Amino acid sequence: MSGDAFTKPEKDFSKEADKIIPEAESLAKKNLQQGVDKLTALEKQSRQSSDLATTSRVLTTIVTICKNAGDWSFLNEQVILLSKKHGQLKQAITKMVQVVMSFLDDVPNTETKLSIIETLRTVTEGRIFVEVERARVTRALSDIKKSQGDINAARDVLCELQVETFGSMTRREKTEFILEQVSLCIESDDWTQAGILSRKISTRYFARKPKKTPEQLEKEKKEREEAEKKRGPDEAPPEPEDDVTDLKLRYYEQQITLAKHDDKYLDACKHYRQVLDTESVENNPEQLQAVLQRVIYFILLAPYDNEQSDLLHKINLDARNSEVPKDQALLKQFTISELMRWPMVEERFGKHLCSTDVFSQTPDTKDPKANTRYEALRQRVIEHNVRVVAKYYTRITFGRLCELLDLSEEETEKYISDLVTKKTVYARIDRPARVVSFEVKRGPDEVLDEWSSSMRGLLQLLERVGHLMQREEMMARIQPSEKKEAGKSKA
Repeated sequence: MSGDAFTKPEKDFSKEADKIIPEAESLAKKNLQQGVDKLTALEKQSRQSSDLATTSRVLTTIVTICKNAGDWSFLNEQVILLSKKHGQLKQAITKMVQVVMSFLDDVPNTETKLSIIETLRTVTEGRIFVEVERARVTRALSDIKKSQGDINAARDVLCELQVETFGSMTRREKTEFILEQVSLCIESDDWTQAGILSRKISTRYFARKPKKTPEQLEKEKKEREEAEKKRGPDEAPPEPEDDVTDLKLRYYEQQITLAKHDDKYLDACKHYRQVLDTESVENNPEQLQAVLQRVIYFILLAPYDNEQSDLLHKINLDARNSEVPKDQALLKQFTISELMRWPMVEERFGKHLCSTDVFSQTPDTKDPKANTRYEALRQRVIEHNVRVVAKYYTRITFGRLCELLDLSEEETEKYISDLVTKKTVYARIDRPARVVSFEVKRGPDEVLDEWSSSMRGLLQLLERVGHLMQREEMMARIQPSEKKEAGKSKA
């Protein structure tokens, strides 16, 4: 297939087209086949002469008169036939496909619409110069499948596209396609595929950009216009500096859904922090409060480690937390090394927490994991208390520890064992003596290192004392001689 858009035509058939096209359109109203045949002869001449303008005009006229005649099956035949012509120009095929795509809204029924879509998908398959058109037609097919209630079929159709490799598609449209793919995967409970597809989107695309002056905007506009003039047919158009807030919020909404499904609370907290860093959310008091609450809730639900502890203290320093004072008070309890008894926490904060969709004291049919998160919060409170006890005690009786943690002996042993396994605390339980020891047993190497350090310090002190004694002795020897010399001078 040739079809170089910049090849100079051997002959210009525009005058012949001006004469034949109106005649063919008039003839097609009486006999569609004869009208198409009249145009086919002109199409062959212009194609062989590489006359792109006339060829494109003839192809679009053929499909248009088929559409006006209402013969959709004949339209499908002509689209396939014209696209397979030897040496057909690429740009002419692209123009024809775009015109046929514009007919989809005028199709009388779904069955006919599906047949046209399949024809377009057949024509565009494997042709890079119409990859964007194929993607858009495929999305239309997916929307039809979705409207019919077949989510799995809609997902399979749309997910076969690798839009991230399309060079002629704008970044915004690519992102919209991938977000739609992820959405269909979530709706069909294909969580693994949803996670894989979501990683194709770079979060740098959503980064907040500094506000620009009118002069800068005008300069960028002129640069885009110049780039548009120099753009080749297979290159993507220059991207305008548009607002991607809608895409950002949709992306992080999906990421939060995925994180909640996998109980990755720390990831959910990070995603909510990204939502918080959005101008539209900052300017909406209701949205701001809701997002601040969820940032606090999910950092508290996240298992304790260095990263969680660091992020917890950073969030605690956020001045915007004053918008949610009750949640701020709960957050502060986790930043200080003091016991917080779960019954008191539940009495003070339980009703407030369960008023949101994040927590529930009973199994909830709307969100089955709401009750799981409430139990997880109780677990985090107990783990916090165990760390506090380990900080202040080296040895404690089992009964006293159960009293401080408000747990039974079995639960206390379970929580201590879990934290020891995670290496969060060091503990040893002496069951016969009913004593828990939090004192870290040092190995021989550690004891030897400490002894060596102590000896080094002792020797340094002895050396210092020796220097001071020598100094005093020298001073004592100097002073009597000075007195004798003074006496001799007087004599």
